Amino acid sequence: MHRFLVSAAHKSSGKTTLSVGLAAALRRRGLAVQAFKKGPDYIDPLWLALASGRPCRNLDFYITSREELAASFALHAAAADVCIVEGNKGLYDGLDLDGSNSNAALAGLLELPVVLVIDARGMTRGIAPLILGYQAFDPAMRFSGVILNRLGGSRHESKLRAVIEHYTGVPVLGALHEDPAIGIFERHLGLVPAYETAAAAARIEAIVAAVERQVDVGMLLARTAAEKPLPAVPANRPARPAPDIRLGVARDRAFGFYYADDLEALEDAGAVIVPFDTLRDARLPQADALFIGGGFPECFAAGLEANAPLRAEIRQRIERGMPVYAECGGLMYLARSITWRGERREMVGAIAADVVMRDRPTGRGYVRLEETAAHPWARKQAAEVRAHEFHYSNLENADPGLAYAYRMKRGHGIDGERDGIVVKNLLASYTHLRGAGGCDWPARFVQFARSVAA
Repeated sequence: MHRFLVSAAHKSSGKTTLSVGLAAALRRRGLAVQAFKKGPDYIDPLWLALASGRPCRNLDFYITSREELAASFALHAAAADVCIVEGNKGLYDGLDLDGSNSNAALAGLLELPVVLVIDARGMTRGIAPLILGYQAFDPAMRFSGVILNRLGGSRHESKLRAVIEHYTGVPVLGALHEDPAIGIFERHLGLVPAYETAAAAARIEAIVAAVERQVDVGMLLARTAAEKPLPAVPANRPARPAPDIRLGVARDRAFGFYYADDLEALEDAGAVIVPFDTLRDARLPQADALFIGGGFPECFAAGLEANAPLRAEIRQRIERGMPVYAECGGLMYLARSITWRGERREMVGAIAADVVMRDRPTGRGYVRLEETAAHPWARKQAAEVRAHEFHYSNLENADPGLAYAYRMKRGHGIDGERDGIVVKNLLASYTHLRGAGGCDWPARFVQFARSVAA
């Protein structure tokens, strides 16, 4: 088995492009590739899943314990020949001063060598102290090599290779020249999701062609062979119960932010997932409950507004007590309207509030929540919930009588103090939950839907 962490000196260095290209290149060699992404992220994992041919898994120090994180890695890595972990931000960046939740800490925990991606635009001899500094900062860190990115041409590449060889002794695994054809499109929340881009497969083909041409994949494999076997994992998962809840899940260009582990946990709890398209379907599928995740409803607001029959049916179902869970983009869709760039579009109207998009993030980062008595499927004993948020919108003209499922202990949520609007059996929040770290929301939601259907 081969395992490694792809990291960088800073964000936007090309980690995702390289990780996607490497995953696709290794898959082309007939290897089973399992991709992982550090931290809370939906978009990078979608690209990595498309390139590797299997769901990408998230590894998050804030939400999960170190033991749970290591067990999750071992479980999903067991069936792979190569494991690629894409870091977030820079190698030594993290929330805490001691670096205990940094990419470097993840590499240490999982015993992963590091492939360092360096955006080398405008650099020549100065690349040597950068690499030497990264080596010296943590002598325990193992570097398999560096991949240079966004080079100005062959002459620039030759200079950098000579400097690195002379001063550092770190292998150069590859050097990608500047090429707009291999960039992944970006927008206000980061990269454009792969499911939303019709040309995603063609873009991955362009990326993998560049990687195979300019990265020594054979050397990469030789330098990332695992030195130790993975820890033992349970041989068999508990048998799933016969599914008795039909769960409609919005899966389309407007909504697609779902963690693979959470979808599997919903199925483990007895749900059969029935996808529906908020832009194309005039009617909901037969369903006992709905899950509308995050996405970019503001970018497809005209299409969402145009599908008036579906909006009306969703509102009627909520008013009649159907259990519905909505996160971020889903909350926006269920509000009265979305206004973006001066244009107002009508939405479902189940939530008595209007959504207004802003130029800067309103809520961004990790959150800590405390459940209130209004939570429709609250735990029997109150417990703090760790999760995350990332939204450029806020609510205006909200009904002052709205009930809220959460008190914010960290983060912004809806107004800095509350999150999780409750209407009948609807729970809609800016917060994104994960079924990890003791937060068993998938099982609780399915059980709630079961009790309503009984």
